[in-house]
Amino acid sequence: MDSGNRGGAPGSLVFVLFFFVHALISAALHQNPSARPRPTLPSSGGGGINSNSVLVALLDSHYTELAELVEKALLLQTLEDAVGRHNLTVFAPRNDALDRGIDPEFKRFLLEPRNLPSLQTLILFHVLPARVGSLSWPRSSSPLPLPTLSGEPLHLSLSPGSAMRVGGAAVLHPDAIVRPDGVIHGIERLLVPRSVQEGFNRRRSLAVISAVLPTGAPEVDPRTHRLKKPPPSVPPGSPPILPIYDALAPGPALAPAPAPGPGSGKHWFDGESQVKDFIQTLLLYGGYNELADILVNLTSLATEMGRLVSEGYVLTVLAPNDEAMARLTTDQLSEPGAPEQIVYYHLIPEYQTEESMYNAVRRFGKVRYDTLRLPHKVVAREADGSVKFGQGEGSAYLFDPDIYTDGRISVQGIDAVLFPPEEPVPAAAAVAPAARKPPTANAKLRRGKLMEATCQMLGAIGQRSRLASCQ
Repeated sequence: MDSGNRGGAPGSLVFVLFFFVHALISAALHQNPSARPRPTLPSSGGGGINSNSVLVALLDSHYTELAELVEKALLLQTLEDAVGRHNLTVFAPRNDALDRGIDPEFKRFLLEPRNLPSLQTLILFHVLPARVGSLSWPRSSSPLPLPTLSGEPLHLSLSPGSAMRVGGAAVLHPDAIVRPDGVIHGIERLLVPRSVQEGFNRRRSLAVISAVLPTGAPEVDPRTHRLKKPPPSVPPGSPPILPIYDALAPGPALAPAPAPGPGSGKHWFDGESQVKDFIQTLLLYGGYNELADILVNLTSLATEMGRLVSEGYVLTVLAPNDEAMARLTTDQLSEPGAPEQIVYYHLIPEYQTEESMYNAVRRFGKVRYDTLRLPHKVVAREADGSVKFGQGEGSAYLFDPDIYTDGRISVQGIDAVLFPPEEPVPAAAAVAPAARKPPTANAKLRRGKLMEATCQMLGAIGQRSRLASCQ
């Protein structure tokens, strides 16, 4: 029994020591809560994300528009899997930046169901699979490419004023939201990757969205009801067989661009680049910004001109300067298709330079040039050692000759906007019906030869009074 008592004392001592140590640890944890272990983030197979996750922070009031785009792009599961594997850096434009800075046509393009891959690429382009806070931001002014979840690199840099920039956009709110699994930076605008921008440009291009008849489609002659013979082959660079008026797009060229008229389908020239060059020349030359704006923004005439030049046609543009365009009234521009009709009257389907037009008016006195606004023509004559277009008060002088000449497109600057002359009203139609004199009651009615012979026969037998017409 003594041995049992001696063995129980050490056991009681060990139990007391264990209880004392446990009490000390509990007191230390109670006084220092930061020493407690933090909860671990769920893995990709955890079935959800933590409420303290960076993805939940996207629902903040400043970034709800971006969160809606993430839901429409069906990327919630993809981002949850990315959070489970590594930290994320999200570049989020604020709601007001998304409302103001996105072109409505581009937004419609992104939200179309068939463009879902483009929307997903755009969203993933704003997410880096690594944590890059303001303290770990690259300190070099040269852009540092970092991979994004979309696969395209995003360039991070530091401006000379120590301002953070990403992909050409300024970071307005660095470290706007910091979470254990990532960080969100507020940026000034939406970042558009090159692949999405190219896809949007292809959709807007006339060569992609236009419906063109198949090259080998048989055509029936409506007069003979027989198949038309295929046209002979045309050597490269020769003038097109089809008249330019048949190749024009039908109706006013309102955006989006209309379907083109029939063409050969053979593009011997790069008309799109040539039209861009002459519009850029107008902007650099100065004083013709209004015409360039009408060609590019208000109408699709620039695309139409590029297609015609690619088909082999040549054009001469009589370009009114900004002062002339400013004199246009609201009534002249309010009718549907008015800007297109005005520009069509300034397009001559010939290649003319200042020298060729001046020589023509010197030799013939008056020259009529066809325009793309059928059936109207522009009259040119010599005046004061220059070329004068139009008649009367609506005339314009050749103001800036040969602004652009490349052999296919010629641009001649004029100092007024030309309008086709009004057709004179016939004199008979000008008289109102009420102004016409009614027939007098005592006017003698005209009788035909047969009636006159009948009256003479009745007069011979004394019965002329039987017919009222013979009275």
